[in-house]
Amino acid sequence: MIAVANASVLIGLSAIDRLALLLARFPGGSRPGAHAVRGAPWIRRQAAGNPGWVRLLRTELDEGEAETIVLASELSAGVVLLDERDARRLAERIGLRVLGTVGVLVWARRVGQIASLRVELDALAGRGRFRLSSQVLRDRALREVGEA
Repeated sequence: MIAVANASVLIGLSAIDRLALLLARFPGGSRPGAHAVRGAPWIRRQAAGNPGWVRLLRTELDEGEAETIVLASELSAGVVLLDERDARRLAERIGLRVLGTVGVLVWARRVGQIASLRVELDALAGRGRFRLSSQVLRDRALREVGEA
């Protein structure tokens, strides 16, 4: 399955030493985790082929999110990895399957790749400087895996 990821998801997972979860889930800078992302041999950087569409999406999103969505569409990706709410909504509107950093961790907890979602979310907030948009989302994710 082709998965196209925005850097925020890669860097967030890398910051808590969980980048390999993406390899398990989808076989085949200065922020914490950026070095591990650059050095992962199974991650390939690729630009979107339609700069006009990227420019159009830039009216609503940042450049990385716009590129990610366009590339995912061009590659008919099975999933696009995005965290920012507006980018996720736009991707879903055009028919892309979306998963974020927390979604990857929820999956990992369900299949036994990690022992505790709570521990990983705390690490993501601390070491990764990742901010969940609300306590409600955090609580919902914890309930989904039985850690409420």
